[in-house]
Amino acid sequence: MGKQIRIGIVGYGNLGRGVEEAVAKNPDMELVGIFTRRAPRALTPLFAQTPVYAMASLAEFREAIDVLVLCGGSKDDLPRQGPEMAALFNTVDSFDTHARIPEYFDAVDAPARANGKTALISMGWDPGLFSINRLYGEALLPDGATYTFWGKGLSQGHSDAIRRVPGVKAGVQYTIPSPAAIAQVRSGSRPELSTRHKHSRECYVVLAEGADAAEVERAIVTMPNYFADYDTQVHFIDEETLRSEHDRMPHGGFVIRSGNTSEAHAQVIEYSLQLGSNPEFTASVLVAYARAAYRLNEQGQFGARTAFDIAPGLLSIKSPAQLRQELL
Repeated sequence: MGKQIRIGIVGYGNLGRGVEEAVAKNPDMELVGIFTRRAPRALTPLFAQTPVYAMASLAEFREAIDVLVLCGGSKDDLPRQGPEMAALFNTVDSFDTHARIPEYFDAVDAPARANGKTALISMGWDPGLFSINRLYGEALLPDGATYTFWGKGLSQGHSDAIRRVPGVKAGVQYTIPSPAAIAQVRSGSRPELSTRHKHSRECYVVLAEGADAAEVERAIVTMPNYFADYDTQVHFIDEETLRSEHDRMPHGGFVIRSGNTSEAHAQVIEYSLQLGSNPEFTASVLVAYARAAYRLNEQGQFGARTAFDIAPGLLSIKSPAQLRQELL
């Protein structure tokens, strides 16, 4: 099999736990350790043999880690960590604030390129796999329209965003697609749908002691890039209800391209996901792209990359000859 790809995990929430699990399922990889801002002894990994280190010691592992998987949130963690870590390590992250991806790419690209590192940004299923399918749809059916629907499911990025609102003790957010809008798109009629017509958002929030519910709700529903463009409902619940009714993290969605190859023939392309665990699936995508990051760096391809730049074969543990024989 050759050299084991040595993986490090930065951050150990739901996504970090998913990465730990995913690395264990890839026989060409080994986990060097988890790096946390918490006290290392206070963290209990999934596997007893997984080492846990303080984030402050990360630079000492520059020669011991081939790819660092960044598992922080897109709102506050990754804008700082992405550029910092890309100067020291090959990295993979799931930065998912779509409107800020171009500036984030530039911020990560410069330090990675300057230090001979490879940084794969915004990997996951959207952005990531859905992005690729949007590209395929446009390229194959230039006379057409692309529609993306998310959910129903719990969004990690949006849930992280509401938890950072002052006065929020805990909370989750669900993205809900419009069944009527999906039916219109599948019909091939190419409807013009606004952001607000395609989805709604539901937030379930536990207030911090003394917090003003009206102010918390206003801060959430007016948040740019996350909630301002949607019909958003905020439900205030207690911690027990949050634990008992909102502890699972399902998600999914659809990318649909509706177009014509001639006046006589309409074509519809659809790609969909139904996920029992959003963070575990996202983690599996990150780990596959960590393999690609390692291979690209070995080839001398430095700087930031997105899913558009990565050949599919680089994700697979199989050799190009195996892929041609078994999957082509």
